[in-house]
Amino acid sequence: MALSVDSALYRWQHLGAKSAPQTVAESTPLLFSVRDRLKLDLNKWRIVFSNNGRQQRSWDQATRLYAGNKIQTTKYTWLTFLPKNLFRQFHRLANVYFLFLVVLNWFPQMEVFHREITMIPLIVVLLASMIKDATEDYKKYQFDKMINSSKSRVYDKKDRAYIEKCWKDVRVGDFVQLQCNETIPADILLLYSSDQNGICHLETANLDGETNLKQRRVVMGFSRQNTSFEPEFFQNTIICEMPNNDLNKFKGYMEQPNHERIGFNIESLLLRGCTIRNTEVAIGIVIYAGHETKAMLNNNGPRYKRSKIERRMNVDIFLCVGLLFTMCLVGSIGHGIWSGSFPEHPPYDVPDENGNFLSPVLSGFYMFLTMIILLQVLIPISLYVSIELVKLGQVFLIHNDIDLYDEEADLPIQCRALNITEDLGQIQYIFSDKTGTLTENKMVFRRCTVDGHEFSHQENAKRLETYKELDLEDEDFAKLQHFTLPPINIERPATYQRTMRPLRRSQSARAHFQGHTRSRSLGRRDSNQSQVAFSSTIEKDVTPDSRLLRRVREAALRSENLSPFIHMKTPTSLTDFFLALAICNTVVVSTTTEPRQRVTVPPPIKPSGITLEKIHQIFQRLKQVSLSQSFSSSQSSSDLGASFSAKNTEEQLATLDCCDNDDGCCDSSRGAGLQEKSNTDIGSASLDEVFQSATHGTLPTDFCYEAESPDEAALVYAAQAYSFTLVSRTPEQVTVRLPQGTLLTFDILYTLGFDSVRKRMSVVVRHPLTKEIIVYTKGADSVIMDLLEDPGKADTNAERRMKRIKDKTQKHLDYYARDGLRTLCIAKKVLSEDDFQRWANFRQEAEAAIDNRDELLMETAQHLETKLTLLGATGIEDRLQDGVPDTIAALREAGVQIWVLTGDKQETAVNIAYSCKLLDQRDTVFTINTENKETCESLLNLTLEEVRKNYEVEKPQRKLFDFISASLPASETPGPEFGLVIDGRTLDIILQGGLEERFLELARLCRSVLCCRSTPLQKSMVVKLVRRQLKVMTLSIGDGANDVSMIQAGDVGIGISGQEGMQAVMASDFAISRFKHLKKLLLVHGHWCYARLAKMVIYFFYKNVCYVNLLFWYQFFCGFSGNTMIDYWQMIFFNLFFTSLPPLVFGILDRDVSAETLLSLPELYKNGQNSEIYKLSTFIITMLDAFYQSLICFFVPYLAYKDSDIDVFSFGNPINTVSLLTILLHQALEMKTWTLFHWITIIGSVVIYLIFSLIYNAVCVACNPPTNPYWIMEKQLSEPTFYFLCLITPVIALLPRYFIFALRGTFGASLILKAQQLDKLPKGQRDCEIQRLRSRKQTTSDAPVASPAPNEDLDQSIGHLCFSPFLHPAASVPQADAGSQGLLASEVNPLRNWAHEEGYYFFNRWAEEESTDSSTGPLSGCYTQAPSGLTSPGQEGGKLTKVKATGFKSGSHRRSVLVLPET
Repeated sequence: MALSVDSALYRWQHLGAKSAPQTVAESTPLLFSVRDRLKLDLNKWRIVFSNNGRQQRSWDQATRLYAGNKIQTTKYTWLTFLPKNLFRQFHRLANVYFLFLVVLNWFPQMEVFHREITMIPLIVVLLASMIKDATEDYKKYQFDKMINSSKSRVYDKKDRAYIEKCWKDVRVGDFVQLQCNETIPADILLLYSSDQNGICHLETANLDGETNLKQRRVVMGFSRQNTSFEPEFFQNTIICEMPNNDLNKFKGYMEQPNHERIGFNIESLLLRGCTIRNTEVAIGIVIYAGHETKAMLNNNGPRYKRSKIERRMNVDIFLCVGLLFTMCLVGSIGHGIWSGSFPEHPPYDVPDENGNFLSPVLSGFYMFLTMIILLQVLIPISLYVSIELVKLGQVFLIHNDIDLYDEEADLPIQCRALNITEDLGQIQYIFSDKTGTLTENKMVFRRCTVDGHEFSHQENAKRLETYKELDLEDEDFAKLQHFTLPPINIERPATYQRTMRPLRRSQSARAHFQGHTRSRSLGRRDSNQSQVAFSSTIEKDVTPDSRLLRRVREAALRSENLSPFIHMKTPTSLTDFFLALAICNTVVVSTTTEPRQRVTVPPPIKPSGITLEKIHQIFQRLKQVSLSQSFSSSQSSSDLGASFSAKNTEEQLATLDCCDNDDGCCDSSRGAGLQEKSNTDIGSASLDEVFQSATHGTLPTDFCYEAESPDEAALVYAAQAYSFTLVSRTPEQVTVRLPQGTLLTFDILYTLGFDSVRKRMSVVVRHPLTKEIIVYTKGADSVIMDLLEDPGKADTNAERRMKRIKDKTQKHLDYYARDGLRTLCIAKKVLSEDDFQRWANFRQEAEAAIDNRDELLMETAQHLETKLTLLGATGIEDRLQDGVPDTIAALREAGVQIWVLTGDKQETAVNIAYSCKLLDQRDTVFTINTENKETCESLLNLTLEEVRKNYEVEKPQRKLFDFISASLPASETPGPEFGLVIDGRTLDIILQGGLEERFLELARLCRSVLCCRSTPLQKSMVVKLVRRQLKVMTLSIGDGANDVSMIQAGDVGIGISGQEGMQAVMASDFAISRFKHLKKLLLVHGHWCYARLAKMVIYFFYKNVCYVNLLFWYQFFCGFSGNTMIDYWQMIFFNLFFTSLPPLVFGILDRDVSAETLLSLPELYKNGQNSEIYKLSTFIITMLDAFYQSLICFFVPYLAYKDSDIDVFSFGNPINTVSLLTILLHQALEMKTWTLFHWITIIGSVVIYLIFSLIYNAVCVACNPPTNPYWIMEKQLSEPTFYFLCLITPVIALLPRYFIFALRGTFGASLILKAQQLDKLPKGQRDCEIQRLRSRKQTTSDAPVASPAPNEDLDQSIGHLCFSPFLHPAASVPQADAGSQGLLASEVNPLRNWAHEEGYYFFNRWAEEESTDSSTGPLSGCYTQAPSGLTSPGQEGGKLTKVKATGFKSGSHRRSVLVLPET
């Protein structure tokens, strides 16, 4: 490291040490004093000095070490192109091999061809690659030039003003002034914002694809500035971490002249490539520039991988090298034998200058090297270049497929990895994320539970069904919604626009500098209107539940003390619940007009026209209704009677209410429900009258909510549906309009953001009316439930009520999860002033800390979020993407194993799996959840034994069936289907406890595997485990940043450019916008790419072996002298020109089966999975065929011209011609699609060969003395023998191959051949045949499952497992009576329950019929009277036992085995 920089750093530290020690306040003990200051390591920390003249020397010295802001994504320059490109190309062993042959041919003893001629193939190959690389690099150069020439306003210390500079001239330490809608040129630390609260809004779409706004804050201490920022007075020194690619983490501190330190983090860093929004002016200092910025460090460009075919090809090239050495060895030995047959040295054996002849050993060695040069074409030098060109063509066709284009998002497929297209056709395992990948990631508010009361929102469910069926436009759908919304008429005041304080957001939201993070801009930002994230019609328009809406209005009236009859001092739980939904978030409020204006100050409220007398009259009519509804039992069945649309779930919730009712009020609650129903009309009408008067003409309801996550937006829109409207938000205050029209402005004291560790977020506010300090918290139920206040021993009614609410809410959450909904719990906590002040001091210390800052902040958050009071919970639906079930079903038919790796709850994941056909209702599902290694191992062994037993039962049936009927292959006969569900804790035990082999052995036999509650690291570990241990081709697909490691671990990584940003896309090989595109990408393009490239590679090997063998056979007739019967130029051009184009066209355009047939018969994909086209056996057969054809092409002309007096080239010209025709006709036999390009290349190759030969033979008088090819082609074209040879030789050579093709199509035709025959039929007849094949297959696959044999086998297996030594001795269960076939399985033997000290192993099997009587409650399989012989230790016989029935659905035929941990 440079001494000058060391001295600058030393001087800076030394000056600090001279100063007086810092006086540390008692409230901030975590701050370092100067004496304890750490000596910085310049390899870990970066020191930034400001470029304002005050620290000029230090700035000059430090800046030399830091990168400038000029970026260069090109690989080469004008000077380095030639050496660098040649160096990269000679990394290929084939090029090194041919360079060695070129050098070898320059030695006279081994010269076979003219020295210049030997160089031509290598030069052509290198030149083709150079042209391609130069073209690509020049495009990058032009783009870099445009980026580097962009302008920004940078502070100039001489002029003391901001002047325009190019981006490339910006340096670390410069002050940069940014304006609204300007793109950030470097990573900048925010020091000033025109926003009065020190907030700057960013749009990170160019960086990660997210359209929602992010907030960045000015560094603490700079946020309260009454005047504009003056860079010349800035004297601080900045110390931060070294450049890295983590977009979510950044830490450092700023040391002031008085040695005080101010910490900062990622919330103060503006990243290069982002765009300033809603902020007029922002000023910052450059921290990282150019290639050291986080955006550039994340830009790795296209990924280069080695495909499976290339790995196979490299092995075959070594086989060809072995074959070449064998042939050369035969040649050298033959030359020795030939030479030894002469009694004297032959006249052509010339001695050296001393008269000595070469020894036989040395002569044989020279001949060995000569034969290598002669037979060098055996190694296909042009194969690599041809493969690159073919893959570029394949990528072009995939990219331009209109079926893979998302019109809504204006996104085509992106092919980021250019060299693994054929791997798409060989995938055996798919690992998929759930949220945003299988689902829309459009969060729709679906239902909620408040205070233990469940509200089903059936009206909203009907709206969603209407939306799904009609697919209405936004405007029409809004009109439709007008009739279902509650009758609240709200008009826009005339003074509304004048009272706003707007911050402009320009219409032109698209920046021009996104190319460094991804190759193509997102089309949804090309429109004139800037897109708002998470604001589609289906997400915004929530239809409220009528019962909940009425209760909300009553609670709101009571809380505001409008009624003279009901007096409440504090808001009800309903009010708190919806206030939490509206407040506990980071949503930015803006207007819906363009350009959008951020709402920071609420408008004044116009006084309502309602009078106290009017309220009195209304409440006289409402008195009885309100009282009966307010004080009726909280266990009313009417609350839960309509909670679920499914009939069985209705009964479940009603039953739960009655069971949990301590007051025995089921009957009375029904009466209350009837009374409620009878008074609905008058109650609703009167309340509507109140709210029409109270809210008339107050505020517009149209606000634009810009949220950071879809969950936040869904909850805010849900609160708005119940008239709790978020009106404005600043960092200090948030304003909510209540249902009666009142505006409440809460002071925001602290906001604790969401993180993946806490799995919750909180906001601390001061209530404007009660002045209470309230903490509103929302988060995952698995976390919030553990943070609730302990009700103690339930001595008081209030504590009993809290416990009852918690239990009922948990039950509702379980049913939400089983319906596939995402659940969130809402809670609150009231703090005293003293408690809050103590916590606030602790929080300030943590924020000011330099070391362990993140850990301290986490500790303060966890300290606050305890002893919460549960308000309720929400169920948000993440709808399945269109086409997901069909895509998964097709991939399953194609033989692809699909695993889902998700961080979601187990119940939610299982139900999504059933919805998308990942699991079938007839499957036996094993659920393994445990936290103990021994238990996990025992459960894996038991489950594996069960699965194996069922497979063994099925095997004799398949063999017998195959023996009787040969029409159905064994692979099509369905076996038992199993599913495996496992959680993250169990997965961690398996991965760390050495149980991987048992797990994989079980997973291989399962239809599908679901790994729930998985971390990103576990996802990648599972993918690597399967790929390495099972030696299979894997594909990983995801859409979020948490899927990046999984995507990179797969053989093929696919990112979905959804609503979670573009980080998954940037790490992927291919990027699609919808999961359904995976169907065509794999089944069609994957199949085509594999079939084309596999056949092309094999054809190249065949072509070269066939041609080079002609020279080898000739050696037997020329004394193994290394001579040839074909002209050198003809030999060189044979591979470079005459036979090069047809394989390229074939590899790009050939289609063995049409796309429609491939999609209709997914089984065709197995052709690539099994590598049926290109494997060792096909390679060997092709080599044997090449040897046979070369024999025919050589010896048929040899026999024709035997005993004639023609010269060598006259003998070689017919051989060269018939071999060309044979090789081209061989290619024609392989072609299944004939287009104009195919005809042109095949016929054109022959024409080019003839034209070249005629011209070359006419002008070459003495090209190759002593023998020359002058006028040979012209002479032979006039001889009938030549035409006869050109006709008969290819026929004889290709007859065996054609004969085998004919036999294969007649007897035992493969599925591919049947599909090709179907393609020849008319469309209508073809569709009928495909439908008949599918229906026959469906009938066959359904038959064995419907038979009782598998059920009996399962019963026997379960009975066998009862006596396992792992299980409790009391677990022996007698088999159920076989006579009870008409009953449900749960009625015959409703529960088998074994207890173990480490975990429970539950077997619960049922098969519900569609005709099940509604009186049979679904809880019969979940709540049963356990037999006395089945009680666990410490339990009495007959005690009520609970089994969690995972993924329960009505009308299913499902056998389920659940393995649950001890609780």
